[in-house]
Amino acid sequence: MTEEIQAEHTLTEHQHGGPDCAHVTVQHGDHVDYLHDGHRHAEHEGHYDEHDDPAEHTLTEHQHGGPDCTHEAVQHGDHLDYLHDGHKHAEHEGHYDEH
Repeated sequence: MTEEIQAEHTLTEHQHGGPDCAHVTVQHGDHVDYLHDGHRHAEHEGHYDEHDDPAEHTLTEHQHGGPDCTHEAVQHGDHLDYLHDGHKHAEHEGHYDEH
């Protein structure tokens, strides 16, 4: 089970899923996580919990940037993130990290 850490902002600062929310959503079991500033979190009992699991697939299952990859690339500092199934991630030490 993923350790849940309270996010740095509150529901009063930003309401995910509201009319002004443009954050990408990721289905996570029985709830939706929101991608926000390089991390993902979900509402829980009046606050947001962090849900920073590694990506659900591996480099052996799909190579982003390869000849068969059609995922959109997004510059993120000194590397590229790839938009994939409603989330974005980047290669890091032999696996993909959620961004």
